[in-house]
Amino acid sequence: MSDPRLSDTSVFPDPTYKETVLAPLFDGAKQHHVEGFRAIDRAHLVMLAETGILDATQAAEIARALDSIDAEIDPSALVYTGEVEDFFFLIERELKKRLGPDLAGRLHTARSRNDIDHTLFKLGLRDRLNVLIEKALALHGALIAAAEREKSTLIVAYTHGQPAQPTTFGHYLAAIIECVGRDIERLFEAYRIVDLSPMGAAAITTTGFPTNRARVAELLGFAAPLENSYSCIAGVDYITATYSAIELMFLHLGRPIQDFQVWTSFEVGQIYVPNSLVQISSIMPQKRNPVPIEHLRHLASQTVGRAHAMLTVMHNTPFTDMNDSEGETQALGYGAFASAYRVLDLLAALVGQIRINTDRVRANISRSCITITELADSLVRREGLSFREGHEIAAAVARAVVAMEGDLVNDGFGPFTEAFRSATGRDSALDRAAFAEIVSPDYFVAVRTRFGGPAPEPLSAAIDGYRQHAAGLAARHDDLLRRQRDAAQMLKERFDALKGAA
Repeated sequence: MSDPRLSDTSVFPDPTYKETVLAPLFDGAKQHHVEGFRAIDRAHLVMLAETGILDATQAAEIARALDSIDAEIDPSALVYTGEVEDFFFLIERELKKRLGPDLAGRLHTARSRNDIDHTLFKLGLRDRLNVLIEKALALHGALIAAAEREKSTLIVAYTHGQPAQPTTFGHYLAAIIECVGRDIERLFEAYRIVDLSPMGAAAITTTGFPTNRARVAELLGFAAPLENSYSCIAGVDYITATYSAIELMFLHLGRPIQDFQVWTSFEVGQIYVPNSLVQISSIMPQKRNPVPIEHLRHLASQTVGRAHAMLTVMHNTPFTDMNDSEGETQALGYGAFASAYRVLDLLAALVGQIRINTDRVRANISRSCITITELADSLVRREGLSFREGHEIAAAVARAVVAMEGDLVNDGFGPFTEAFRSATGRDSALDRAAFAEIVSPDYFVAVRTRFGGPAPEPLSAAIDGYRQHAAGLAARHDDLLRRQRDAAQMLKERFDALKGAA
């Protein structure tokens, strides 16, 4: 049998491979990673010059050629032709045009597309995480402001879809604040993993040249180099950590969004959405549709789905450098960021504007008897009953009031006196006024002064703590951004100095 290699006259790239793989990858690189390529080339060149791997004349000529490429080529206008394999080789080809193959090729000393690619992807994720954290902090702040504004505003709290107990809207929002705060912490933990530079790993095992990996990391604004060189090109936990954090955040946000949808329904009517966030039916003029909440719900779900898709792509892949974690997969993940930004912006706007329909809330509290738990508790404290005795008396009162479709405050005292006498064989010391106070929603909230409760004292203390946490998170992010700005300035200065060093 003849060796097929001897008769192979095909020329790279195959037209179908070009259209289905190479062209989309090229378009993705020019759309998402041009600035990253530029920064990596410059940082690597500065390091090569500082370590003496390139002399001053060589470094200066390469620096000036990189500048001319930037000035003369608009990446957004490029169309993939197949003349070069990808965007990386396009830049190398342009360097060869200006410098010749020998000097142009020296920029690639001690590096590989493997470490370049993962550094590119980390830079792309870092930039997007910066935006995501900024928007998440803005939502966190909007929730804190709303909780302060609504800390005394009564609402119905639900369990299993049914009215359960009264609390305040501020107390409910505080629960969301705590979840969002923890989700932001998870974003920072993902950021910590992203913030380690793979540059210098080269293909797998670093290099025999005297490179300085820490210097490249510093110039690119990373916290440090990622230590193990195999991990630099094989470990995708920076991807899974990022998208796991995103998936969890938007899964969690979808739950209060669903509450808001239910609470705006005509039958519940607990939340009022202002006209600026309401669309009117095209055929039914009486309808006020809080459509932005629906968009929040499906956009949050889209974000969860897109983030989870990234984890699915990473599943069961080999522990090595592979295309599964590279260009097109990275572009897929960016869609999760895009929808995430929209959710965070819109939800922050919504919580700043919605208000509680207090009349409807009080009516719902009254007819659902949801303050009855406090009657049972008060009978324990004031009458010396066991909780089970108090619970049974309170249950009898609730059944009677609901049966008559009455109001617990105004109609419950009679059933209470009968139930108490039947259960204990004596009259209660509570008169009508004391009974009315005990079963009022204001009293229900006011006596719940324990840590984490809705009463003014613990809730105000909690909100103060949330503000401090938010300030700490913001300061932490400011420090990261400052380091990256300083690194960008340092890289610019060192690169500009190279150009005049010859």
